[in-house]
Amino acid sequence: MSEAIRHSPARAVVIGGSMAGMLAAAAVKDQVGSVEIIECHDLPEGPGPRVGVPQAVHIHLLQFGGVAALEELLPGVIDQLAASGAHRIPVTTNMIIYSPEGWYRRWRRATHRLMTASRDLTDHVVREQVLKEPHVNVRTRSRVIGLLGDGRRVTGVRIRTSGEGEGERETELRADLVIDASGRASRLPQWLAELGIGGLAEDRVDSGLVYASRMYRAPVPTHGWPVVSVNADPRLPGPASAGGILPIEGDRWHVSLMGAPGGQPTRDADAFEPFARTLRHPIIADLLARAEPLTDVSITHSTANRRHYYERLRTWPEGLVALGDSVAAFNPMYGQGLSVIAQGALALRELARGGLVPGLSRRAQRAIARPVEAAWALTVGQDIHFATTTGKSPRFTDRLLQRYVNRLSLTATGSFRTATALTDVLTLHAPPTSLIRPGVLLSALIGPLRPQLKGPQFTPEELALLDGVRGRS
Repeated sequence: MSEAIRHSPARAVVIGGSMAGMLAAAAVKDQVGSVEIIECHDLPEGPGPRVGVPQAVHIHLLQFGGVAALEELLPGVIDQLAASGAHRIPVTTNMIIYSPEGWYRRWRRATHRLMTASRDLTDHVVREQVLKEPHVNVRTRSRVIGLLGDGRRVTGVRIRTSGEGEGERETELRADLVIDASGRASRLPQWLAELGIGGLAEDRVDSGLVYASRMYRAPVPTHGWPVVSVNADPRLPGPASAGGILPIEGDRWHVSLMGAPGGQPTRDADAFEPFARTLRHPIIADLLARAEPLTDVSITHSTANRRHYYERLRTWPEGLVALGDSVAAFNPMYGQGLSVIAQGALALRELARGGLVPGLSRRAQRAIARPVEAAWALTVGQDIHFATTTGKSPRFTDRLLQRYVNRLSLTATGSFRTATALTDVLTLHAPPTSLIRPGVLLSALIGPLRPQLKGPQFTPEELALLDGVRGRS
């Protein structure tokens, strides 16, 4: 039989102890008396793997827009990440990128900075910062099985808790605000239907890409070492493929390789580096030949873009907000997910400053949809051009837009101004509409101002380090 728990003053309940859940708690902690985070699993004490996060074994980064949002939510957290070993990557100064249109230059003037680290470290630093607040609590080994309330207002959640040797117990937990941050496995559409709210629109666009990832001991110190990326080109015949190396804490390289149906990577460790050599350029394979593998190969097929349009529903209950992968999940190839979560949480915080007033939930859901829409336009706008993609096909306007983006990318290989405009958008610092400003249009018309690079642009110091590794081998 369910036990009801009353509360006073205001309480927020967050479903899920993920990054989205922690940032949701950070967004509302100053406006309520307590925040209760409901998490299915135990949480690690340090920067260890968290159960239920299979994507943690693949490369992650925080885009510039996500870095700014995270620092706004949790002042000092970016310095804490850096002190713990995360890398600040100046764009494109410390990036070796082979785009479909050619090699990007490593401009000396950096206009943006990314953050790279293992997902375990990023989760740990954020979790530690959020949970140091005495009124933010985590209830582990507990699962939300339903919402309390009706179609007008959500008043709490029903929880099933399993304790050691105690069996399962169901509890009703009252709350003034419930935030669903339970990720791809969210049951919110079903719960809304149970409250009488239907008509939810959903999109799913799947390129079919498979991810294979592995950790390596880098052959060189990774402080100041560049990100390396070979991007997929949907215009080439045959299955699309891509790969990247991110420098992370502990002088390690985090490596992910991607392939579309008909050319997908496997778990076979002996096939990992040979697959890297099949990419559009062998730079990743050449670097891995000098490095020491530290882990087995991990695989994921969960790369589909999926979105729920909660902001379009005619009816939305007071006291309910959805955030993170519960709203939209993206193909991880573009590195947008964590940054969109941080921007959505920041939007929620800005609205919640006025208190838990009527209409907050609907306004928050619409505000959360704005960074989602920007990232959706970028990821789906690319994925629909792969021959293996299901769920949506490019229309005439999509093909026209793609031709313009290709022209911008080509111009960016030899124009600092265009490279900055493009990375403004790709790092979620500016909306995609900024690419049609008159100055950007003019630069695309003129084209690249410098000749294209013939190959990857390493600095003399980096080449010396690599030559030293070759000499020792």
